[in-house]
Amino acid sequence: MMTEKRAEEILKGFQVNWICLRDADGGKVFWQGADDLSIANVEHEARVPKKILKCRAVSREFNFSSKESMEKFRLEQKVLFKGRCLEEWFFEFGFVMPQSTNTWQSVMEAAPESQMMPASVLNGNVVIETKFFDDDVLISTSRVRLFYV
Repeated sequence: MMTEKRAEEILKGFQVNWICLRDADGGKVFWQGADDLSIANVEHEARVPKKILKCRAVSREFNFSSKESMEKFRLEQKVLFKGRCLEEWFFEFGFVMPQSTNTWQSVMEAAPESQMMPASVLNGNVVIETKFFDDDVLISTSRVRLFYV
């Protein structure tokens, strides 16, 4: 099938170089990692300071490289708590040039404080599932389990 072949071609040359989470208001970096989180079939782990849960909004900077061009690079991201979807976000980057490295920044606003669960409850029970797409072609699915420290 052409879409499977296309997804394999893109994935061979696709890599997440680093991710940085910071307070969208003050700019303080809470977490950064250089693991390639695009690698599927592995549950990655991130240890994030629990203070991040107090932020009104979090900025995510995501640096990636691609050997292949992509017409409509996008992400679908789910926040899973004990396997149940709590939130779902959709992000569109657009065109990706071949042989390029790109940084993509997105801002996510927090739920109202009355709806937030404490770090002790969330710790180890939250998985961020990210699906990487070129338009409707699924490239990879990444899962990152969060630990609040």
